[in-house]
Amino acid sequence: MPTAKMASGVGRQLLRLGGGSWRPNVLLGQPRPGPTHRAYVSGAAQAAVDKSESLSSDASAKESQAKAESKSFAAGMFKGQLTTDQVFPYPSVLNEEQTQFLKELVGPMSRFFEEVNDPAKNDALEQVEETTLKGLKELGAFGLQVPSELGGVGLCNTQYARLVEIVGMHDLGVGITLGAHQSIGFKGILLFGTKAQKEKYLPKLASGETLAAFCLTEPASGSDAASIRSSAVPSPCGSYYTLNGSKIWISNGGLADIFTVFAKTPVKDASTGTTKEKITAFVVERSFGGVTHGPPEKKMGIKASNTAEVYFDGVRVPSENVLGEVGGGFKVAMHILNNGRFGMAAALAGTMKAIIAKAVNHATNRTQFGEKIHNFGVIQEKLARMAVLQYVTESMAYMVSANMDQGSKDFQIEAAISKIFSSEAAWKVTDECIQVMGGMGFMKEAGVERVLRDLRIFRIFEGTSDILRLFVALQGCMDKGKELSGLGNALKNPFGNAGLLLGEAGKQLRRRAGLGSGLSLSGVVHPELSRSGELAVQALEQFATVVETKLIKHKKGIVSECALPPPPPPSTLPLRLTPPPHPIYLTDEQFLLQRLADGAIDLYAMVVVLSRASRSLSEGHPTAQHEKMLCDSWCIEAAARIRESMAALQSDPQQQELFRNFKSISQALVEQGGVATRNPLGF
Repeated sequence: MPTAKMASGVGRQLLRLGGGSWRPNVLLGQPRPGPTHRAYVSGAAQAAVDKSESLSSDASAKESQAKAESKSFAAGMFKGQLTTDQVFPYPSVLNEEQTQFLKELVGPMSRFFEEVNDPAKNDALEQVEETTLKGLKELGAFGLQVPSELGGVGLCNTQYARLVEIVGMHDLGVGITLGAHQSIGFKGILLFGTKAQKEKYLPKLASGETLAAFCLTEPASGSDAASIRSSAVPSPCGSYYTLNGSKIWISNGGLADIFTVFAKTPVKDASTGTTKEKITAFVVERSFGGVTHGPPEKKMGIKASNTAEVYFDGVRVPSENVLGEVGGGFKVAMHILNNGRFGMAAALAGTMKAIIAKAVNHATNRTQFGEKIHNFGVIQEKLARMAVLQYVTESMAYMVSANMDQGSKDFQIEAAISKIFSSEAAWKVTDECIQVMGGMGFMKEAGVERVLRDLRIFRIFEGTSDILRLFVALQGCMDKGKELSGLGNALKNPFGNAGLLLGEAGKQLRRRAGLGSGLSLSGVVHPELSRSGELAVQALEQFATVVETKLIKHKKGIVSECALPPPPPPSTLPLRLTPPPHPIYLTDEQFLLQRLADGAIDLYAMVVVLSRASRSLSEGHPTAQHEKMLCDSWCIEAAARIRESMAALQSDPQQQELFRNFKSISQALVEQGGVATRNPLGF
């Protein structure tokens, strides 16, 4: 659909719903946000920030790229560092025009889902109603991040997060249809597409005239994406590839016209002359022929979304439809998934907001024992914990989206943490809502059981919580390993690196002696949050001490390598630092890594809420004191969990016994084909 027609259609829908004027040119080219005020820094420092932000775009881009590698707080915490650039102050990335434009979209989007979309009917029909799809297309909801010159709305990540949050509040089935289309379906074209590919495909995708799907998972390839078997063989003339294979559980698989498909292709190594199979990404059109799909899958939840197996039988894909580089498909896939994870956190923050409202409504109207049940301590604790989880999730979502909008390239750990936390928090909040509502919550008419069913998949797709935990821990340990490698090199010339070695040795000795390493969030967090800030620093030091101790103890056992001949020679440093070309998670220390990941998640969450609550207090927000309570409550319990778990990993011999027991119990179950114990009655 041409851009002008698309824009005018969206404009009419906005005006009809009372959304104000449509201004597609506001975000054209995505103007840089204005200078960000940073609380608790000197005037000179603020002036320096303002000056740096007024540099030419080329200089700014180079400076941003140079610094991006070292700004990740999550990567820094594994090294015992307080890298606060990306987390303090809580980022405000939207300029006045972007904010106003977003406000004009929020009202109509909310009213559409309240007045037009029927989530219960979508669930019963096991498809999104045609009136809903038509309305979403008129709203521009199928091309929220496509540049306006290509027919989209042109939103940045933070603006996108706010609208996705609204979708998550109302209907996760519709959310999957939209997300599978743009968050992963055609995201590869946005990130890696050539100018010609973008101009050819994005206008129709943005209008919803064509739908997109992301095709990675196969029957024998789930979390281990590198083991896919689909193949794409280049023609002798080099003008096309012949694609064969099948993909399972593909969202929008039965609806899509455009597919981002990953297949193995032969790639010749220029240096050795050998040919190896590597994954390549392709943009595949259903119209190429040979593309078919199976019937819609019968699912536990998100029933309104279409999920189907997709078959590729001798599909001729033009060479110009390679996405990214030949052999670079794994990188394309991981970038797409990393780039879209913040959207899941935003959607689930919205889900939790709606669910909490249902729980509160019931608690304030339900009378038992002559009292409204919201006056009972047990209910008060449930509601409070639900609010804390929602606050943490929302804070993470907008922190990560803002980091991305600021040009950060190193947000993979943070994005993974936000996906893990949000999917688990939303499940807990919804489960507790049912508990607060009692029998009414269990009934279909309340609408909560549908949400619980919908939520279960979020801990599985786009990276299971288990695999992402391993990713968080392994990536963090890899970064720490590089630091240890640097120290190993410095030891070869101790006199030339005396300052580095003495400084690092001093930090380690103080940390291991429980004296602290001199780190502080004083002057960064608001004074009213100083106690929680101290808890965060203490937790970071405890966490970093265990990471270092375990890396030195287990060395390369932390990361097992793929069986890729020939293996590189063993490293003489404390840890093999180079990850395998395709990360593998068959490590000897998964019990340890899972617990390190839990500590990292708790710690990142502490810092994120400290940052957000500090901003609210410093700016005098009406909810500032309430946010302080939410922040303090999270930090108190998270710090206690980290303290207990790190102490156990560091020195509790029963931890190793526990790990051995888990392994032996599991082996017994496998050998018996299920429960290995006899019934107490003996038969």
